[in-house]
Amino acid sequence: MLRWLTAFVDVPPAFADRDVAFWQAVTGSTLSARRGDRSQFVTLLPPTGDAYLRAQTVFAGAGGSHLDLHADDPEALAERARSLGATTRFQEPGLTVLDSPAGLAFCVVAAHGEAVRPGPVTRGDGTRSLVDQVCLDLPPDGYERECGFWSALTGWQLRTDSRPEFRHLAGPAGMPLRLLLQRLGDARPATAHLDLACDDIEAEAAWHVARGARRSHRTADWITLRDPAGLPYCVTRRSPDTGTTPD
Repeated sequence: MLRWLTAFVDVPPAFADRDVAFWQAVTGSTLSARRGDRSQFVTLLPPTGDAYLRAQTVFAGAGGSHLDLHADDPEALAERARSLGATTRFQEPGLTVLDSPAGLAFCVVAAHGEAVRPGPVTRGDGTRSLVDQVCLDLPPDGYERECGFWSALTGWQLRTDSRPEFRHLAGPAGMPLRLLLQRLGDARPATAHLDLACDDIEAEAAWHVARGARRSHRTADWITLRDPAGLPYCVTRRSPDTGTTPD
């Protein structure tokens, strides 16, 4: 059974310290001790609740984001993923690294009692924000299969969204992240990025830019930025309390 979700920021070595410091500031977190044979892993420890965000230095590729699925029986969940069309990259006791049918990397790991969802971070001006969503950016070919895969794997209901290119999976109460599935307009490889819910997207974006992010573009409902490592993410006008758009 799926118990918890963790989102990873995967950062190339040249940007690792700067990018971790950026996300630490964005989330109001403290840092765990680094771990791994190359000190490549660090957990962002939230002011309240259980940890659900981590950073990893990646020594190949441009970086990005990926999900860890925490389960009581990770081997059984990994086998379930394979039965739904995932393929295994790597496996050891308590950890399986897989690719979804669209080629999106994710991990299945053991749950360790995580249960308390962190609350929003309050800025000095009183505005609030929370990293509360991972958006899966999926090519149109195979989008329907990918939606079915993630719904079946998590056991969460697939729901339509306010825009035709989006669907989302909202987990049970207390889950720290929800999943948004975006149908891309072209055949790019599948990727993932983080989304923040916030009270004021312009104020939130300005706060991020002052700390090293770059604005990319804006719509009525979100602003796309790039963090100091160039990795894309969005600040959205969804409520940091409910995860939904106010109107």
